[in-house]
Amino acid sequence: FYAYFPTANSYPGIVADMLSDAIACIGFTWIASPACTELEVVMLDWLGKLLDLPKEFLACSGGKGGGVIQGTASEATLVALLGAKARALKKVKAEHPEWSDYDAISKFRAYASKQAHSSVERAGLLGGVQFVLLETDDKHRLRGDTLAAAIEADIKAGFIPFYVVATLGTTSSCAFDNLDEIGDISRAKDVWLHVDAAYAGSAFICPEFRYLMAGVEKADSFNFNPHKWMLVTFDCSAMWLKDPSDVIGAFNVDPLYLKHDRQGSAPDYRHWQ
Repeated sequence: FYAYFPTANSYPGIVADMLSDAIACIGFTWIASPACTELEVVMLDWLGKLLDLPKEFLACSGGKGGGVIQGTASEATLVALLGAKARALKKVKAEHPEWSDYDAISKFRAYASKQAHSSVERAGLLGGVQFVLLETDDKHRLRGDTLAAAIEADIKAGFIPFYVVATLGTTSSCAFDNLDEIGDISRAKDVWLHVDAAYAGSAFICPEFRYLMAGVEKADSFNFNPHKWMLVTFDCSAMWLKDPSDVIGAFNVDPLYLKHDRQGSAPDYRHWQ
């Protein structure tokens, strides 16, 4: 084990990957291949239901939520961070219009446990914000009181908490942060909560393990890797967002040659990645 994983594949996964490669579909925008986009929407709803995710994460709920396939959990963590950063910046600039973007962003703080994957800290480096890595309990879990104390201390020091990563199944010991407690703190402080279940998320297909994700309804985004326990060929990292508008706003570059008549009524996954 030692923080690495054997190649995970299966006969159906290999055949499906061959078929996908043979079709060579350009699926970054709906107009390039409506069927490709709509298949991804439907399949991620099916997968979300398989995990028993809250309906707010599913496109079929009729709300804002939906899923997208990222390359890796590292990408998903970064995408969520940039969406959270855009949301927080919009809020702060409304409250302090005299501040520059730099004035606001330099005060932002993100949080995770010291057991979180290295890609979490790297997301902070790429996103230009500081991560505060917090101590865990004797079972290597991040607890709500630890997070609350860190957030309160930072607020008193003039910083702005905006993003928390809760890990369900850490790489080093498969520890599960207390998502329910962390979710309460995140909601109370209006902080984006991202769930990184990259390794252990596949286990939630089994009802007997779902107690480990208690509190997932309080999260803003959720990610796990089918290319681990589900024996899907690399790379396939499933991510769900309750409200993708913040991510879309952060990534939206829309030149004339990419515009089409169905914009706004169908997802363009180029804005989700």
